[in-house]
Amino acid sequence: MTVDVPQDQAAARGVTRRTALGLLGAAVALAATMAPAGPARATAPGRRVEELLGALTLDEKISLLHGAGDPKSLGQAGYVPGVPRLGIPELRLADGPAGVRVRANATALPAPVMLAAAFDPALARAYGRVIGREGRALGQDVLLSPMVNLIRTPYAGRNFETFSEDPLLSADLVAEEIGGIQAEGLIATVKHFALNNQEANRTSIDARASERTLHETELRGFEAAVDAGTGAIMAAYNKVNGVHAGESAALLTGVLRDRWGFDGWVMSDWDATHSTAPALTAGLDMEMPAGARFGEPLRNAVAEGTVPEAAVDRAVRRILAVRERFGLLGPETSARPARDAADGARLALRVATAGATLLRNEHGALPLAGPAARSLAVVGPTGAVPFVSGGGSAHVVPDAAARPVDALRARAGAGAEVAYALGEDLYGKPLPPLTPAASLEDRGVAAGATWTHEATLTVPEDDSWTFVVHYSGERPVITVDGAELFPVRQGVAEFFAGGLLGTAPDGLHVRRADVRLTAGAHRITVTAKGGATGQRFSLRAITSAGRAADVAEAVAAARAAHTVVLFAYEDATEGRDRTTLALPGRQEELIRAVTAANPRTVVVLNTSSAVTMPWLDRTAAVLQMYYPGQEGAAATAAVLFGDADPGGRLTQSFPASEDAHPTAGDPHRYPGQDGTEEYSEGVHVGHRWYDGQGVAPLFPFGHGLSYTTFAYEGLRLAPRADGALDVSFTVRNSGRRSGVEVAQIYAGPSPDLRLDQPAQFLAGYRRLELAAGERRRVTVRIAARTLSSFDPARGGWVLGTGVRTIRVGSSSRDLGLSAEVEVTSS
Repeated sequence: MTVDVPQDQAAARGVTRRTALGLLGAAVALAATMAPAGPARATAPGRRVEELLGALTLDEKISLLHGAGDPKSLGQAGYVPGVPRLGIPELRLADGPAGVRVRANATALPAPVMLAAAFDPALARAYGRVIGREGRALGQDVLLSPMVNLIRTPYAGRNFETFSEDPLLSADLVAEEIGGIQAEGLIATVKHFALNNQEANRTSIDARASERTLHETELRGFEAAVDAGTGAIMAAYNKVNGVHAGESAALLTGVLRDRWGFDGWVMSDWDATHSTAPALTAGLDMEMPAGARFGEPLRNAVAEGTVPEAAVDRAVRRILAVRERFGLLGPETSARPARDAADGARLALRVATAGATLLRNEHGALPLAGPAARSLAVVGPTGAVPFVSGGGSAHVVPDAAARPVDALRARAGAGAEVAYALGEDLYGKPLPPLTPAASLEDRGVAAGATWTHEATLTVPEDDSWTFVVHYSGERPVITVDGAELFPVRQGVAEFFAGGLLGTAPDGLHVRRADVRLTAGAHRITVTAKGGATGQRFSLRAITSAGRAADVAEAVAAARAAHTVVLFAYEDATEGRDRTTLALPGRQEELIRAVTAANPRTVVVLNTSSAVTMPWLDRTAAVLQMYYPGQEGAAATAAVLFGDADPGGRLTQSFPASEDAHPTAGDPHRYPGQDGTEEYSEGVHVGHRWYDGQGVAPLFPFGHGLSYTTFAYEGLRLAPRADGALDVSFTVRNSGRRSGVEVAQIYAGPSPDLRLDQPAQFLAGYRRLELAAGERRRVTVRIAARTLSSFDPARGGWVLGTGVRTIRVGSSSRDLGLSAEVEVTSS
């Protein structure tokens, strides 16, 4: 359901919330002075926090300021012990951008970038409520989510975990998701504060941005999160303007608390605390996941007098106040709900359908109907292996996830022919015979045992081999001609291996290594340990001959079918950025071969972010499905067959090439040079840069096709006394079937502000579902804040007055309605 609400609603809510908090604080203070002494008096809100603070020893206070090992871990990311003698319970913290990441199964929701594609704040709240309920049901108290960092570069490895390149859209969605999460009693932790827009050198890079750039771009979403009442904020790994984010008094105190009135607590990202006194003084309250800085060193600093105990009390008070607000301080702790897997699955399907984005559709190739619906060839590894989620802390293992090919067969019906061809092998085939003979396929090693084997592999011709090891325990040590194939990499890059490529359909871990082998004999050694519980492993390989055979099989299937549905993928993960915007592996070759055999080829993209498409003109249609969660197969089938209109629109611009986007060609912008990255694009993020530079993207921000058509008319602009603006227009479904449209409003610069401004920027939007022939009059209120710019010289936001151009349409490059309006301040 779509609810008509003013844009920039988070900012409007925030004013009310901060005022209410101020009144509440005054009431509490007054009650404290008037209440009679003695144990029988009523406890005012916050009184228990002060009582606990007075009863805690210094060691107990410090124990609440850092993580520790969980004696009965549920597989979550972090743990803070309680204080049993005072009834303060322990605290568990779980990852959760797209579902609750613990050892147990959980609902795997579509990636947040797919949620954002729906342009629907109400859906974001429902998304948050499912995660909030599941987090509580799975024994968690704090969710390390949502992520609201902007999509600044298409290479960033975690673009799928966040929302958008646009500050307004990100702000609206994060506010609503937090509202949903916390309505279920789970504490939300918005992250990563701030400018954590890449994984490359994320623990050391110094991100440098002007005050105005910060407030008008990256900080917009964090401010909305504060206004929405987020309980916690996670400080980023990187430096901001020369100072580690977790030690930045300018950010943690000056912006968060003094300017925005944040009343929750700030925790570090994992192992991102670099000091004791400087971090605590700056405003960092909790170190995670352990106490290297806020444990014994903090205790010593208080004893030596370099840190006053009052600073410790301040951090403890912030944490306890949030815990009290959520009923996490003892006997009043609310009962945990039961997990509702069915409700989670329904929401996962709804989001995946709403966020499905149709990028191209030539000659009505979609929806599938008639001969196209009765004769299909499904091609690609992700057609038979569900691509549920990305890698790293966002990876969730669901109760179940169907294969897309099975969903397509079921939807096509018994009379249809739906063939499947692999196209590209991701997991390898058994090795040719070794000398001496030994099978390396599904080999078992008993607990406590070690299995070793040395053999010769004979290669008939020079070739590029990809060795693939599948394993369940400690990774086997395998060498070819003395060189180790799969060395264990230390740090985050080893832990976060990817959502698709890191795990095989058999559930085993997977690693790959490319080796050029010459014709002749090569020595292979294998050492595998059973560990405490035993393990299984396989060593497989992919060769040129195997690759050619897979492509030939796909081409034959394409020729035999009326229409091809080709699934393409890109496997992103925390811990590393992408090195190219092209599809990985040999997928581009596969697409060229299949489209040459059958031009009626629909490409379904399971990708995290923008990809280049040199093959685009060869295709009949392209459907962007991102990482669609556990119900991705059902959602994909529903959209392909037209049971649902593709409801998504791009929340990031897709560049036409590797050298035509905001961070291209300048290493100072990305990935940084000499340890520093410059946000020299200023306020011109994402689509603002394309419009300002006159660069044509492959697909613009806001783009997405429907199975019907829409017409816009009747634009009217009504300025308000408070500087806001009401934008009214009519949208008509001019086609023959129901469909979804996302009407978008863009505002031009103010002539009265002597500041560098975007040529145009997203000022509002409305998601509409219209029946065939239906027309609807829409009014969207653009808040004065949205029409304002941050002026450092004046120390705040200034309304952009004067004659401004307002455009309305279906994307940043398709704006058919335009009018001018005089914006004035009261």
